Amino acid sequence: MKSKGIRKFLADNAGFFFVLPWLIGFILFKVYPFASSLYYSFTNYDLFNGVTKTGIMNYNKIFTDSDIRRAFIVTFKYAIFDVPLKLTFALFIAYILNFKLKGVNFFRTAYYIPSILGGSIAIAILWRAVFNTDGLINAVVVALGGEKINWMASANGALFVIIMLRVWQFGSAMVIFLAALKGVSEDLYEAASIDGAGKWTQFFKITVPLITPVIFYNLITQLCQAFQEFNGPFLVTKGGPNGATTLISILIYNNAFLRHKMGIASAQAWILFLIVMTFTAVAFVSQKKWVYYSDEDGR
Repeated sequence: MKSKGIRKFLADNAGFFFVLPWLIGFILFKVYPFASSLYYSFTNYDLFNGVTKTGIMNYNKIFTDSDIRRAFIVTFKYAIFDVPLKLTFALFIAYILNFKLKGVNFFRTAYYIPSILGGSIAIAILWRAVFNTDGLINAVVVALGGEKINWMASANGALFVIIMLRVWQFGSAMVIFLAALKGVSEDLYEAASIDGAGKWTQFFKITVPLITPVIFYNLITQLCQAFQEFNGPFLVTKGGPNGATTLISILIYNNAFLRHKMGIASAQAWILFLIVMTFTAVAFVSQKKWVYYSDEDGR
């Protein structure tokens, strides 16, 4: 009887036992670090000396320290330029590849490859070499009659380099746009052509409104990724020159793993989290004004 009761218990709760490994991993690797980082953000936790003081001193420092403020400003600049450029370029390429062109599958694959390779060390080294004083970009500039530019020596030049590295990895957003474009009915374009609408009118009056849900999705994902970008600036410019490309993610890394100041690093991470959450919330509220859903109940 006892074994039958155990078997019945296991059968009735089989779903829970299947989910249990994921649940344990979620608690250990998601919930606990999330909660502990919030606690440590109110301490001066040092990786080797532990906690010796608690309070809001980390948050006070974030709003008074010029280097931290500068890192947040650089991060904002990076996101403001990166996200629109990447989305625009991805949509443009997806629109072209949506036409029935010879060898279009090859070009779709070729344009997607940078998104796979973009985060690797080899690509970062290659990108740095391309924008070097004697690199490919300057070779083109000289060939066109210009003078060599030391991209990495100036704040704007170095920021431009890491932004372009991110924009170059437009493949994932392009694939999603391409899937959305495939879903737009050809009948709408034919009807618009009969009414005398040109390609540009069709694009802005038919294509863009019908794919606004996908534009919204790409906007949210790319915005979150831009604020958390780390690999490009760290590998290409290392935050230089003079902190011009030190995004807040790099500052968090430096405080946590180079200076071992986990308390201030946790506080910076939480401020970054709140900023991303705020932008995401604003985007979700604003979608009522510009995102079109074919099912009105989906708004």
